[in-house]
Amino acid sequence: MGQMALEPQSRAFTLGGAESRAEFDEGLRKYMLGTYNYMALGVAFTGVVVLAMANMPNVMISLATGPMKWVLFAGLIGMGFFSPKIITMRSAVAAQAFYWVYCALWGLMISPMVAYFLQTTAGTMDVARAFFITAGMFAGASLVGYTTKKDLSGLGRFFMLATIGLLIAMIANIFIGSTGFGLLLSFGVVIIFAGITAYDTQNIKNQYAEHYGQDVIARLSIFGALQLYGTFVVMFIHILNIIAILRGE
Repeated sequence: MGQMALEPQSRAFTLGGAESRAEFDEGLRKYMLGTYNYMALGVAFTGVVVLAMANMPNVMISLATGPMKWVLFAGLIGMGFFSPKIITMRSAVAAQAFYWVYCALWGLMISPMVAYFLQTTAGTMDVARAFFITAGMFAGASLVGYTTKKDLSGLGRFFMLATIGLLIAMIANIFIGSTGFGLLLSFGVVIIFAGITAYDTQNIKNQYAEHYGQDVIARLSIFGALQLYGTFVVMFIHILNIIAILRGE
């Protein structure tokens, strides 16, 4: 989720001089387009990692059943926690490297689950359905966050607490093993992360206004892509889980 305070866009125009509303809007359009492009490329790269892992079944079995899955999980949590540091990195290349490593870790993490579904035609259709449903929900939620005039910053604390609660519940369900509870949790995750998508989109948009004209914009775009990428992948995993449970997989 967004880590920085929201700022009204009007701050961008206190600089005066040649800056105009048209220039600001054009810069914002390019900034958001760049953010979405990075995010889409990250999803595509994760897909490549998953397909590559599908050709290494022994490695995937080790990931799914051994302690390595916890190492990957801890790595993802840690990188997510430190992701705001992207903004303070001196080099955009270093920020991009951080982003691609994050996408690769997600690919390794979810490869056993996705590859399991890709073994059958029905399972492959489930993956496709989950992807397109996720894409539709993500696009709708992000559009709401971009266009709404309502300040969503007050929801940040709620989303953070809800995410922590869901994470604890999911870890508990690993030991409980309840399919019904798992289904309920997946619905909860999808709903919460759709809200987070809208929240993050508005925050990403407002960060541009806050840092308008500064050289940090390129790194902000990568940070924003990482935030949106994370919500997309989490939603995809749980939508796929919902489809599989409802189909009796």
